[in-house]
Amino acid sequence: MTQVGEGQGAGDSAPSLMTFGAPEVGEILAERYELAEHINDDSAGRQVWRGVDVVLRRPVAVILRYPGGDSATAMLQSAVTASRVVHPNLAGVYDAIDEGERAYVVREWVSGRSLREIVAEGVLDPAHAAGVAHAVAAALSAVHATSMVHGNVHPGTVMISDDGRVVLADGRSDVVDTQETDVRAVGGILYFALTGRWPYAEAPMLGATAGQGRAAVADAIRDGSGSAAAPRQVRAGIPSYLDELTTALLDPQAPQPTAEALAAELGSLDALAEEPEPEGGPLRFAAAVDDEPSALGQLGNRKLLLSIGGGVAAALIALLVGVTVLTPGDDPAPGPVAQTSAGTDPSETPGDSSPAQIVQIAIGADQVRVVDPPGGDRDELRDIEKVVDGDTDGGWFTHKYFSPKFGNVKAGMGIFIDLGEPRMVKSVTAELSAAGASAELYSGSINPPSTTAGDQELFQSYRKTPVGAYERHDGTTMTFSDFDPDQEYRYLLLWFTELPATSDGGFQIGVQEIIVRGQ
Repeated sequence: MTQVGEGQGAGDSAPSLMTFGAPEVGEILAERYELAEHINDDSAGRQVWRGVDVVLRRPVAVILRYPGGDSATAMLQSAVTASRVVHPNLAGVYDAIDEGERAYVVREWVSGRSLREIVAEGVLDPAHAAGVAHAVAAALSAVHATSMVHGNVHPGTVMISDDGRVVLADGRSDVVDTQETDVRAVGGILYFALTGRWPYAEAPMLGATAGQGRAAVADAIRDGSGSAAAPRQVRAGIPSYLDELTTALLDPQAPQPTAEALAAELGSLDALAEEPEPEGGPLRFAAAVDDEPSALGQLGNRKLLLSIGGGVAAALIALLVGVTVLTPGDDPAPGPVAQTSAGTDPSETPGDSSPAQIVQIAIGADQVRVVDPPGGDRDELRDIEKVVDGDTDGGWFTHKYFSPKFGNVKAGMGIFIDLGEPRMVKSVTAELSAAGASAELYSGSINPPSTTAGDQELFQSYRKTPVGAYERHDGTTMTFSDFDPDQEYRYLLLWFTELPATSDGGFQIGVQEIIVRGQ
């Protein structure tokens, strides 16, 4: 767990905290904020502590700076201004106090990990990277609307909370930065998330754990002029429209869009980045976009896929990959049916000439598991056996997220089903806890281990083979029935792409039972 501090590049001249007397666990600041745990020392010589607001009984982050007084004025002014901006993707600022020998800012405690830590374990898939950049751009848009500058956007100040929220923390105004440099930094976040490398010549100071010094990130691969290689030159599989957008944001000669326009553009990528890119590159609509420039047209003459409506493009891609969209009425909800060992589907008559009868295929607890690729904390794997226990009163539930698309930190989550042997499948039905979820059904032939890397391999392989109809309806019964009668299936992946809203403002889904019918 990491909480970043305020500094990006103070250098080695920051004063030692021991010169002024180190704080201690249990010390209470301003008769309100109890220091509970020293997290790290940031690059500007500030200490970051986990604390407790003893009045409101909530966790807080306390950033201590030595000395206070005039040297802390910029930090305190920045905190006071930031406290006026409220946005779900910004860490809230609660207090700013100057005691002379020290000053400190009290802000929201973000329980999670920094983007730097997450990418150190593996680069993000395009959908996840675009979602993180979208959240950062949206946060900057709120900051810029007040004529402020964040001035500290890098992989150490972008946090992914345990509930999936992307949070931008620790803005600073004691640097020479502009709104344009904030926007360019979003390009750096995209590049880092996609490649694991930092594209700018100046390496960010990322708030290392105490005692470890400056946190290093890998430098970009550069050409003879010092320019960073394009993302697609570093890593295969990045869609060209995302590669072009990232490259444009990094181009020092290209005029930059506003944070608001960038957030809107990246928002359209939430759906597009989840779709496989058609052979030959992304779809292009040159005739259509010549008269309607993209919101990012000021970046140059790059005709990005995202310059048209995201929903239209996603629908066209879906047609290319053969995904059929059904309405709830296309397939009537199936009635009760006996287990494999107990008989046949009541719809089958004794005189039926079918070579085999349609039955419910028995599935054991060891034949299902949760698939949670990069972006997940792998803390949602429990209770999966309840989806095949024959009891719809309980089930498996996702965490609660702040947005319907899993907090924009991952492309989705799924349930992997192993039928034990190749079978002819007639339908797959999922009984859900709430209405409004969206999902797809895939098939495949591999069964990698249940790890982050294994789940990513499984999802990337299976998403190429949709076998059921895409579902989006108001009922709590979701049925997929678009199966090839001449094909047998063993491995299936029920993949959720969008969560329904809960009564308390979050987004979550529970799967109470999965029923597979076939021969």
